[in-house]
Amino acid sequence: MGRVTSRTPVLRIRGSQHTTRPDTVAAEEPLEIRLAGKPLAVTMRTPGDDFDLVHGFLATEGVIAGHDDVAGLRYCDSVDADGRNTYNVVDVDLAAGVPIPDFGLERNFYTSSSCGVCGKASIDAIRTKTTFDVTADEVRLPLEVLLALPDALRAEQQVFEKTGGLHAAGLFTATGELGALREDVGRHNAVDKVIGDAVREGRLPLAGHVLMVSGRASFELTQKAAMAGIPVLAAVSAPSSLAVELAREVGITLVGFLRGDGCNVYTHTGRVVLPD
Repeated sequence: MGRVTSRTPVLRIRGSQHTTRPDTVAAEEPLEIRLAGKPLAVTMRTPGDDFDLVHGFLATEGVIAGHDDVAGLRYCDSVDADGRNTYNVVDVDLAAGVPIPDFGLERNFYTSSSCGVCGKASIDAIRTKTTFDVTADEVRLPLEVLLALPDALRAEQQVFEKTGGLHAAGLFTATGELGALREDVGRHNAVDKVIGDAVREGRLPLAGHVLMVSGRASFELTQKAAMAGIPVLAAVSAPSSLAVELAREVGITLVGFLRGDGCNVYTHTGRVVLPD
């Protein structure tokens, strides 16, 4: 497996003090996902939990509905200049009867907010594709539990503690218990890894759960939450306008600027239980 971190020399400047010293940085390597030997997608990720990442990616992109749709997966022989396996290619065999996406399309997956697609078309696509009724989820989240999630997430970010350069995604219950946490250089990869862990254990839909992310709440993360049946998405930073629109349409409670003793609840506010 590839390394999660690496060491590199840096010139450290702190006021009048200039020193050369080694520093720890987060690793970033490509992961190619193949279906039956044919390339499907490439994502830049932090090595580790790759099978979770693949399961989460396939589920949130609508290729599979659950663990039973995957017959098997394996690392391919992707070698570096020294002939060593880089573990940067994963080949997936879908179960019998699971349709393979159209490889002829330039981009067969839901696209991120940076790709300039029509907002309404994207939202309609998610509403059509997801099989879970998030709107019907009756979870109630006490405010004090919600406000405690960023610290709980931060406390478990082991690689971030060393590098300061990774996003994190955590899956919490409505009582604040952490079920899974993953870190990655890509915020969407961290979410896919968390969801993929649940896919592999057959726990979709993730009703009654909160997805807590360390960065902003984009359209892409909101659609991943919808595809996994997660009713609450909370972020320490701002949401995008399209994320708010999608959350409102599919029934997700979207929380932004979750820091200290405050937050903004943008959609479906009734799930957050305020103190008397």
